[in-house]
Amino acid sequence: MLSNFFKRTITSITLITMLIFCLYYNDISWKVLVIFFSCLCFYEFYNLINKINLSKIFKPIIIFLISLYLYFFYLLVIRITIEFGEEIILILLVACIFSDIGGYVIGKLIGGRKLISISPNKTISGALGSIIFTIFGTSLLIILLKKIDLGLIEIKFSLLSYLWMILMSIYCQSGDLFISYLKRKAKVKDTGNILPGHGGILDRVDGIIFAIPFGFFTYNIFIFNSSV
Repeated sequence: MLSNFFKRTITSITLITMLIFCLYYNDISWKVLVIFFSCLCFYEFYNLINKINLSKIFKPIIIFLISLYLYFFYLLVIRITIEFGEEIILILLVACIFSDIGGYVIGKLIGGRKLISISPNKTISGALGSIIFTIFGTSLLIILLKKIDLGLIEIKFSLLSYLWMILMSIYCQSGDLFISYLKRKAKVKDTGNILPGHGGILDRVDGIIFAIPFGFFTYNIFIFNSSV
């Protein structure tokens, strides 16, 4: 566990460093990064779907819908950055990262009853750990951003903001379970092997590509609209 956790930690730090650099360097670097990761996600999705026993008519439809969703994801991420600022993207991403860390650490340390049959490694303790870590990590980042500049973000700590953090973790875990379902159908352990300790790109960003759209939608309902 410690060896794999060390690999995951190094990989996460590298990805976060790359992400923050591209996010704050300029608009072009951020767009290139999002396009690059979207293309890698599509490639791994494509390989997964091709390994699943689907009809010749249904398979291209699924691949087309995935490409359409990833294109929507790209447009949404760029729009959020332009209209709401880099800090909101950073908060959404950090919530996802801490959800993943919490699920892995607490799930491995405590274990216990399985969460769902489609993903045998997922436990109830890990799911709760994801929520706790998401609340802790996201709150810590918000406090840090407020200390840097009170005008950076409008998020206030309230019942709605904590509910939003819980939902972010649920979105992340749902994305993770969806990819686990596809891997189970494709009979593969990982979506790829490009990232040490994580497997493929989708193994790392499965929660992110689902949590950001849904998380941004609920952010508008619970936090942004309630503060204006």
